[in-house]
Amino acid sequence: MNHLHPLKGPNRFKLGVFSANADGGLAITDVPERWRARWDDNLNAAGIADRAGLEFFLPIARWRGFGGKNHVREWSFETFTWAAGLAAVTKQIGLFMTVHVPLLHPVYAAKALATVDHISNGRAGLNIVCGWNPDEFAMFGAKLSDDAYGQAAEWLEVIERCYGDHQPFDFQGKYYALKGVVSRPASIQVPRPLTMNAAFGAPGRDFAAKNCDFLFSTFSNIEDGRKHYADIKERSKLQGRDVGIYTVCHVVCRETQKEADDYYERYAVTLADHGAVDNHMAQKKEFSNSHDKNAFDLYRKRFAGGAGTYPLVGTPEKIVEDLVKISKEGYAGAALTFVNYTYELPFFCDRVLPLMKQAGLRVT
Repeated sequence: MNHLHPLKGPNRFKLGVFSANADGGLAITDVPERWRARWDDNLNAAGIADRAGLEFFLPIARWRGFGGKNHVREWSFETFTWAAGLAAVTKQIGLFMTVHVPLLHPVYAAKALATVDHISNGRAGLNIVCGWNPDEFAMFGAKLSDDAYGQAAEWLEVIERCYGDHQPFDFQGKYYALKGVVSRPASIQVPRPLTMNAAFGAPGRDFAAKNCDFLFSTFSNIEDGRKHYADIKERSKLQGRDVGIYTVCHVVCRETQKEADDYYERYAVTLADHGAVDNHMAQKKEFSNSHDKNAFDLYRKRFAGGAGTYPLVGTPEKIVEDLVKISKEGYAGAALTFVNYTYELPFFCDRVLPLMKQAGLRVT
C-alpha cells in the first residue's frame, strides 16, 4: 500500500522549513541571535513545524563553509542521520535527506533512505544534488562530473531497483558496475520515497522532469515565476509526467512593516558577515547554476538574507499577499528560512497560517 506523504496532502500551498541543519540557516549574518543549529535547536524547530502542520523539513548538504567571521555553514548535520533522529520524535511532517550523488554510493543510499522511511512510517524524501562546489569535492578526493545528471539518473535507477522484487540483481552502467545487489527492507513508499531537485539550468530541469516528483526553482521577482513554471511544466509534459514546482524564501515576519524592514536591514546589511557573503556569491556565480543570473548583480542583500532566495518581509498580511501571488504563478509551495527558527516560527505559524486558510491556500 502506498502511504500518503505529507506533500501529497490537501493543502493547496505546501510549506516547509529549509536549512535548519546548518549554522546560520541561509542567513549570512553576525547578529547575536543567529541560528546555531545545535541538535536541541533542530529538535525545537522540527517540533514547532510538526505541531503546526507544515508539510516538510528540508536540510542542505554542506561539507565546508564559506568562511567569514563565523565560518558560515561549516557546522552542519549529515542529513541521513539528522532525518532519522527527527523521524523518531515527529508525527506528521515530511523529512527529507539531501545527498551529493557523486559522494555517496547508491546501494548505501538506498539502505539509509529506506531506514528513515521505516522510522518515519512513510514520511521520508530525497533531495538529489549533483554538486557544484569543487572545494567540497576535493575533501573527498573527487571532482565535479562533466555528466552530473547522467550519473544522477543512473544512481536513482539503482536505488529504485534496490526496492524492487527482482533480487539479487546485477547492474552495468556508465558509472556503476554492481554484482548481486540485495537491499532489504524496501522503502514503505512505493516505488520509492518522494524525490526533489533544485535547478535553474536546462540539464537540471530535464533531469527533474524525467526523474523527480518536485523541482525547486528561484526567481528574482514573483512575476518572473510564471516563465519558470511554464518551462518546467513543458519539460515534464514531454516526459509524460507532472512535476510539482516549489520555491525557496527567507522570511522576516513582524507586527508592522517598519519592524520587518528595519530587522531585515539590520541582519542582512548592517550586521551581515560580509566576508562570507563575498565568498558565497563568488562561488555560486562561478560554479553553481541555481539562480537567475540577475540575482548576483542586483541582490547582494538577498544573499546575506537568505542565499539569494526571495524575501518575504513584512506583516503577516503582507506575507500572505506575496504567497497568494506566488501560488497564482503556479507554485505548489515554498521552503522557508528564518534568522532564528525557534524564535520566529511560532509567530509565523500562529499569525500567517490562519490567514493562508482564509485566502484559500490551506485547508488545515
